[in-house]
Amino acid sequence: MSVYDTTRDWVRSLYDARIHTPAVLDTEHYFPNADRFVARWREIRDEALAIRATLSQVPRFHDLMPEQAEISANDGRDWRMFIIRAYGTDVEKNRTRVPVISSLLAQTPEVTSCVLSFLAPGKHIPRHRGPFRGILRFHLGLVMPRDAKGELGAILDVDGIEHQLADGDCLLWDDTYPHEAWNKTDEVRIALLLDVWRRDMPYDMEVLSRLIASGVRLGMRFNGISYGG
Repeated sequence: MSVYDTTRDWVRSLYDARIHTPAVLDTEHYFPNADRFVARWREIRDEALAIRATLSQVPRFHDLMPEQAEISANDGRDWRMFIIRAYGTDVEKNRTRVPVISSLLAQTPEVTSCVLSFLAPGKHIPRHRGPFRGILRFHLGLVMPRDAKGELGAILDVDGIEHQLADGDCLLWDDTYPHEAWNKTDEVRIALLLDVWRRDMPYDMEVLSRLIASGVRLGMRFNGISYGG
C-alpha cells in the first residue's frame, strides 16, 4: 500500500468517526448558492463546449495525479479535467477562458475547487471513495448524452443508488461514500464539478479540514503541478 493510500485511509477513518450524514445531501441547506450555478447552466455549458473544441489539450486526471491512474487510466478511455480552482487556488489562465464560471466563483467563496469534467464515450470510472469529508461534491450536468434508445446514458452511482442527471440537473453528495460512473453513450459527457466546504462540522473536524486543505495547497506548489488546458 502506498503512502497516499495509507494516509487517505487514516484521514477517512477520522471523519467516519465524527461526521454522520447521508451520501446525498440537501442542497438548500449545505450549498444554498447552488442556485446561482443552476440558473446559468446554459451559459456554463457554452463555456464548456468552447473548451471541448480543444479537448486534446486538457489533461487527463491521471496526468494531474498519477496516484489516480486506477480510476482514470483503467480502460484506455479518457477522463479529462479542465481545472479552474483547486483547493482554493485559482488557475488564472484557465479561469480567464470561462468568465461566467469565474463570476460565479467570485460570489461563492465556499467553493474550494472547480473543474469541468469530460468523460469519453464508453468510459467507466471504477467504484472508489474520496479521502476527505471536509468538502462536498456538487455535480451539475451540462452535456448529459442519451443512448441509442433515447435514454440518459451518463450514470453516477453513489452508495449503491444510481443517478441519471439530465442537462441542468444537479446533485450534492459526499464523495467519501463508494461511488462510480459510466458514460454508456457515443458522446462526451460534460459536467461541472464543485468541491464545497462542508457546513456544520464539529470544531475539531473544521480545524483538521483546514490543515489538510493547507497541506494540499502547499504540496501542489512544491510539486509544480501543471493544469494544462
